[in-house]
Amino acid sequence: MNRLGALGRIVAVLALATGLGLPASVLAASVDTGHVKAELIVSGAAVPGGEVYVALRQTIAKDWHTYWRNPGDAGQATTLDWTLPSGWSAGEIVWPTPQRLPLGSLMNYGYEGQVLLPVALKVPANARPDDTVNLKAEAGFLVCKDICIPEQASLTLAVKIASGVPAPDKAAAAAILKTLTDAPKPADIKAAIRFEAGVLKLSATGAALAGGNFPNAYFYPYDSTVLDHAKPQGIEHGPEGLTLTLPAGYAFTKTPPPGQLVGVLDLGDQAFEVTAKTGALAVGAAGLGAPTAPTAKTMSLPLAVLFAFLGGVILNLMPCVFPILSMKAAALTGHSGEAKGARMQGLAFLAGVVLTFLGLAAALIAAKAAGAAVGWGFQLQSAPVVATLSLVMLLTALNLSGVFEVGARLQGAAGSAPLASRSGLVGAFFTGVLAVVVAAPCTAPFMAGAIGFALTQGPVTALLVFLFLGLGLAAPFTALAFAPGLLARLPRPGPWMERLKQGLAFPLYGAAAWLAWVFVLQAGTEALALLFAAAVATAFAAWLYGNAQKASLSGGKPRLGQALAVLFILAAIALVVTAARLPRPEAVAAPRAAAGAELASEPFSPARVEALRAEGRPVLINFTAAWCITCQVNDQAALSRPAVAEAIKATGTVYMVADWTNRDGVIAKALEDQGRAGVPLYLIYPVGHRAPVALPQILTEGAVVEALNAAVKA
Repeated sequence: MNRLGALGRIVAVLALATGLGLPASVLAASVDTGHVKAELIVSGAAVPGGEVYVALRQTIAKDWHTYWRNPGDAGQATTLDWTLPSGWSAGEIVWPTPQRLPLGSLMNYGYEGQVLLPVALKVPANARPDDTVNLKAEAGFLVCKDICIPEQASLTLAVKIASGVPAPDKAAAAAILKTLTDAPKPADIKAAIRFEAGVLKLSATGAALAGGNFPNAYFYPYDSTVLDHAKPQGIEHGPEGLTLTLPAGYAFTKTPPPGQLVGVLDLGDQAFEVTAKTGALAVGAAGLGAPTAPTAKTMSLPLAVLFAFLGGVILNLMPCVFPILSMKAAALTGHSGEAKGARMQGLAFLAGVVLTFLGLAAALIAAKAAGAAVGWGFQLQSAPVVATLSLVMLLTALNLSGVFEVGARLQGAAGSAPLASRSGLVGAFFTGVLAVVVAAPCTAPFMAGAIGFALTQGPVTALLVFLFLGLGLAAPFTALAFAPGLLARLPRPGPWMERLKQGLAFPLYGAAAWLAWVFVLQAGTEALALLFAAAVATAFAAWLYGNAQKASLSGGKPRLGQALAVLFILAAIALVVTAARLPRPEAVAAPRAAAGAELASEPFSPARVEALRAEGRPVLINFTAAWCITCQVNDQAALSRPAVAEAIKATGTVYMVADWTNRDGVIAKALEDQGRAGVPLYLIYPVGHRAPVALPQILTEGAVVEALNAAVKA
């Protein structure tokens, strides 16, 4: 390229910025060619022996466009044929970063609206100050919409040679300066290409790329034959840069293929000229998966708040919340015919949900701000927390079974009504807390996008989104508590309430067992033995406390039983602490329901995903966790079905499991890249380097099979 050298260009840009040595210029009259208004502008710098930028300014009619230096699949680049005074010379056009202009099956590169095409002109040293020189240029360009029309403009510009330090033409100088500043320029970027098995990759590393996340990165080649412009470019980023998977063009069908690619690497907010030669790809340019999808970042706050509320409401229907339903039902039936008490229960439950949501959200935001790779559900990735919740669920179930009472009075003397539990406001609040801690880590439709948005915003905005998420989760139960018509339909209090309450304890026993299963996957079988011992101590403490309550009603002295109950609770806590301190097993794999369908799986690896995509293989990734009940239901209801296994085999799909039961920074980053903060997430990467497709969060066998078949269609 005969373009102005880097040093000269910097000097010229500084001159434009400061206005030193810039004389007032004379703007030429514009020429309207029919669809483009063309004119020459100059910043006013015409100093003998110096350089000045003159730009062709095109104001393009709405919905029409002109073309970049490489027009893509079709089109023609703008040209400038100069007629200059003796001793003057012109460099090449400085091309701004183009836009992608898809048209049917074609992809073109060009400009819409208004564009400046600056050119560096060298002023001869013998130019006489105060003289006026005429610059002429014949501009040729192709302007297209549904049809393409070649147009020309004969342009002239009168420029006065500077005799001192004149005032600059501020408007023209600012416009040209911005174009030069934003235009792609060389940088300290190391780039390499590799072409193997029909797959072309370009890696780029350097200070301008290190630690960045560029979801809109795109490579514009100067040569129109090296890429198939209409096909998408895959992106993977690494700690030091990024790697693009490029669709090889006609030039790579020849032998030997091109040894280098020269063009513009557009990162969205900045662009660089790069020359990538054949060689080993940079290791630091990959390994962290696809960059963050822009969907969560571009979502508006009102939409995020609405999605958060809807997601919270839908969360009540997710399998994750099933263990909590019995507690809600017991609380509601305990106030049949008692409207005031039911309303207080609803408000207490609402307070428990909202405050816990905000507390967990604040902890998550603080952890991410500190650099931790965590996501929604982080509390259940801690084995001590899971063990504690298992014991809490056991205690709650024992309470519903009548072993002891909390916030209630034992009613009825001999021959009177049996025991009836009327859970107090503390119990309702505590139910809301458990609903969030245990159930909310699984994400529901709408909820995933809202959380993804929240975690890209400031703390105040993020907490506002989580507030509405909590309001959505609490809304159905609170609304029922304020529905007099529903309460009036419930049977009057009686023995049926005690039987129902005891029956509702069993889902909570199941939740305690499920959490124990999660714990063994996190901490190992030796730790599970200690958890079982803690469970026995907890149950014995509950029994002692219940007997002390009964003794108190009959006039006895309950203090000894209460003291022993406290001692056994302390023993249970000590056992949990001991279990948490045991060496963590290196790898404990959760049994997958899909194994019953003889469905082979691989552990999730971003590098492996990229390699498989390069081979043209579709990939199904199951982002899951043992503590996510919705994930386990989907495994049983869809992923373990024979039809899914047959579809995976028939389509050649590779099935990967991203098990997030324990904290994993790679999986957390992959979720974040998709605008998600929790599980479940099911991604299918189709063939042809197309964008990944997210499946619904409640799977059906048919939906999975249909998506797998679509992934292999061109």
